[in-house]
Amino acid sequence: MQTDPRLHRDRDALVEQAVRFSGLAPNIIVKIPATKVGIAAIEEAAYRGVSINATVSFTVPQVVAVGEAIERALDRRAADGLPEQEFGHVVTLMAGRFDDWLKTVVGRDHVLVDPGILEWAGVAAVKQAYRVFRERGFRSRVLVAAFRNALHWSEFQGGDLVVSPPFQWTKDINDNAFPWRPDAIDDEVPAHVLDALRAATPEFARGYDVDGMTIDEFDRFGATVTTLRQFLDADAKLDALVRDIVVPAA
Repeated sequence: MQTDPRLHRDRDALVEQAVRFSGLAPNIIVKIPATKVGIAAIEEAAYRGVSINATVSFTVPQVVAVGEAIERALDRRAADGLPEQEFGHVVTLMAGRFDDWLKTVVGRDHVLVDPGILEWAGVAAVKQAYRVFRERGFRSRVLVAAFRNALHWSEFQGGDLVVSPPFQWTKDINDNAFPWRPDAIDDEVPAHVLDALRAATPEFARGYDVDGMTIDEFDRFGATVTTLRQFLDADAKLDALVRDIVVPAA
């Protein structure tokens, strides 16, 4: 269940809504944005027993910050003697939206680059995040979302992560008989691709390097702003639809 995007600046409201959603059924996972306020809400909600899906998340610094917040929450639960349970926490990295943002930036800045290079940005970020999660022993898992190309499936095969392709992508991948590579997750993104991405725009390093952004910078990252605006716009359109049903025009 998705927390209300209008609450993205209110930690306590996000936590209370997450706890309420979590109590509706035994198999609920609650989406909270990986913004500065959202990460604080994630930590408190996870401590209070909510299964988390971090969303509005596009970069390695964001998912690592969320992973650390969930670790703190789980350690607090253990220290306070709260029951151990399987939460299934996942930390989304919207790979395709990272690609989208870099494409927007190079277009805005009139940077000419092999367009195929830009299809690798989200792949590189996911692989980097996956390595960090394993090295640090995080008890949450990376979740890949926002498919834009088949690499967002083929490059993550064999990984202990969650991949959530839309139905049509799943059908197209099956229909095209994409090969199975059981260790694809461990394959390095070619060095020349990473070099080209770094050369194209500093926005790639902000999203790829573990220390590319501070938590205070998350809210103004281009993909975050764009996605929050889309979520808020969708909410406003739903409000308008309900208004027109409840109070139809004269």
